[in-house]
Amino acid sequence: MSTSHVTTHVLDTGSGKPAAGVAVTLEMLDGDRWVRIATGATDDDGRIKSLGPDKLASGTYRLGFDTGAYYGATKTETFFPEVTLTFAVDDSQAHYHVPLLLSPFAYSTYRGS
Repeated sequence: MSTSHVTTHVLDTGSGKPAAGVAVTLEMLDGDRWVRIATGATDDDGRIKSLGPDKLASGTYRLGFDTGAYYGATKTETFFPEVTLTFAVDDSQAHYHVPLLLSPFAYSTYRGS
């Protein structure tokens, strides 16, 4: 099985566990509008190993995480009902892993490997 050009991993830092079932969209900026490329949901380990095609053209992309639904399922209040991470793809050969560390009132990210 090949790995998608873009993957993600969501960890719920408030509970110390992977964030399972988070809906995620991958979009590409095309001129002045965003075009949906793929959708998925995190597995029991908080990962999406296959989100979109094997290769993406250079450009600006974003991942949208439906954190409101994730926290709503446990009746947990959150300040961020959606987290959107925008990033640049500039190497068609590179793998882009974009993790999200999430809590109800904060989040952080980085370029993973």
